Amino acid sequence: MHRLARDAAGLGTWHAGAMSSERVTHTRDTRRSALRSTLLTALSGDPDGAPPWVLRLEDGDDAGYFAEDGPAWTVHAGMGTLVAGIRALLMQALHPGALAGVHDWSRYREDPLGRLAGTVRWIICVTYGSTAQAGDETARVARLHERVAGTYTAGAGAERRYSAADAELVEWVHLAFTDSFLTCHRHWGGPIPGGDDAYVADWATAGRLMHVADPPLSADDLTARLDGFADRGELRGDARVAEVVGFLRRPPWPGVMGIAYRGLFASAVATIPTRYRRMLGLRRLPLPVITTTRLVLAVAGRALSSGGPRANDRARVRVRRLGV
Repeated sequence: MHRLARDAAGLGTWHAGAMSSERVTHTRDTRRSALRSTLLTALSGDPDGAPPWVLRLEDGDDAGYFAEDGPAWTVHAGMGTLVAGIRALLMQALHPGALAGVHDWSRYREDPLGRLAGTVRWIICVTYGSTAQAGDETARVARLHERVAGTYTAGAGAERRYSAADAELVEWVHLAFTDSFLTCHRHWGGPIPGGDDAYVADWATAGRLMHVADPPLSADDLTARLDGFADRGELRGDARVAEVVGFLRRPPWPGVMGIAYRGLFASAVATIPTRYRRMLGLRRLPLPVITTTRLVLAVAGRALSSGGPRANDRARVRVRRLGV
């Protein structure tokens, strides 16, 4: 009887422990699913990450502009892109002409996540879509930019007219984007096929689609072009820059997501060279933000991978169907 009682008690303890383990697993899965939905809503505008333009990645009659698992595919599939997007916006804000277009015409204050999703849409469609989809998406962005024009005060103080199609502004936006995504992948990504130069040369194709006349083809050239804008006095920090920095510093989410976003913002700042941080009025925090962000990105990566296929997975369906 005593042995039976002990066995029964042990079974009860095991059963309670198993149930407790199941509850922990269920809670973890629920939280991961909620995080995935939040991230996908921010990145694609859809909680399942499957708006029509993502589903279209499976369609098309060619492999697209970028090779499967090539430099652009590799960098843009990495979790460092979550930091790179913030960094690119900060860097782009330093050109008063580019910032004027955002300040005068963008709805980023009223709908920051909508603007983010629109930018992500272009990146994903151009990187992973067929040439037809990439062309359609680039044309969509061009239509949005048709009316973007006005005046701004240049770095040297003179007033200039601008339009979104100005060669100088288009080049600066491309340089800031390429540098940010490459830099963040260096910190939080793995090897790039062909190395840094291969990514810069690969993404130059996207620059040409956006009418950048002579995009850089190497990492050294990329850095030289960026520094050239600063050396010529074409960049500046002013009240408008401070306004954008203040806006980007505020997380678009409450609670834990907001805390994580602050970490991503701090990491974006930490990767910006000192001369540009000073123009932005920012300082690098004396904290190990690069390391903590690696943990945050790992959690985000697991959440995004816990559901349906990602954009590159859908592009692979097209590539396999075509046998290219």
